[in-house]
Amino acid sequence: MTDITLYHNPRCSKSRQTLALLQEQGIEPDIVLYLETPPDTGTLANISEMLGMKAHDIVRTGEDAYSKEMANWPEEKIFQAITENPILLQRPIVVANHQARIGRPPEQVLDIL
Repeated sequence: MTDITLYHNPRCSKSRQTLALLQEQGIEPDIVLYLETPPDTGTLANISEMLGMKAHDIVRTGEDAYSKEMANWPEEKIFQAITENPILLQRPIVVANHQARIGRPPEQVLDIL
């Protein structure tokens, strides 16, 4: 079986639901507690590419750490902001089979397994 990684925030209900959904499928993913161990800018760029999204699309704009000026920032600067303030990263994200999905809703991750 291929490696499956879950970028997880245990305080987030969607993240918990996504983990439970994976476990119901018999999958124990590698869990990255990204608030404690933020992905570096290169990893974020890879995740963004696997998602088929731009950096701006993986930012949680409702967080206090978000600034409206970020909308005009280049991708590398967005990735750096997420690394410095990991709460800005959309969650949960599942990476499998060289693809990624945001688990909103959680069932969205099933199509890459």
